[in-house]
Amino acid sequence: MTREINIEVFFDFICPWCMIGKRQLQVAIEKLRYSHPDVVVKLQWKGVQLLPHIPTNGVPFEAFYLKRLGSIAAIKMRQTQVHQAAKAVSLDFNLDRIQRMPNTEKVHSFFINVAKFGSAEQSERLLEGLFSAYFRNAENIGDSAVLDKIASYCGYADKTIKAALHESSIPFLSKDTGGKGVPYFIFNASYAMAGAQTAETFYQAMLEVLMDRGQVA
Repeated sequence: MTREINIEVFFDFICPWCMIGKRQLQVAIEKLRYSHPDVVVKLQWKGVQLLPHIPTNGVPFEAFYLKRLGSIAAIKMRQTQVHQAAKAVSLDFNLDRIQRMPNTEKVHSFFINVAKFGSAEQSERLLEGLFSAYFRNAENIGDSAVLDKIASYCGYADKTIKAALHESSIPFLSKDTGGKGVPYFIFNASYAMAGAQTAETFYQAMLEVLMDRGQVA
């Protein structure tokens, strides 16, 4: 009998911990597939706009963090922390090349409007592509041309992409998740976890969810 785990992932594209957490969760899911091949894991990606007050065309990246953290030294310290966590999941971020801190309303709406077409694999490639465009390639994901390029590379039809770029923005959750921030994970609507946890922590959480439902073999 097939068993199922549903995971809601609350995220924002400008949060590096969301991409790191995504990679850690993927490792955990692969481990679960090996140890419990009858379990199907379904992911629901739910956008949270952390900084809705940012202008539509974004703001300078370094200036934003200078105001937020107070000094260049503090920025470098934060970026070093992020780089170390990213390296642990084979991610190579280029934070020093990012020019703009975008308003993520457009990219969230675009992802939702495009991902409802095509396969689950395409949706996963699109999500990964959008994260990578920002953190690895230092591209402006608030730019329609960038979004068009990424979706085309993921195999979406041109008419689907054009329609998504012109559809009305989709309302998002409040700017936090009950004070938990992002990334935030809810397993089977009953077990919640905040932050970019390790793959082992995610794996144990999924086992616990199965056990709570009497589903662990």
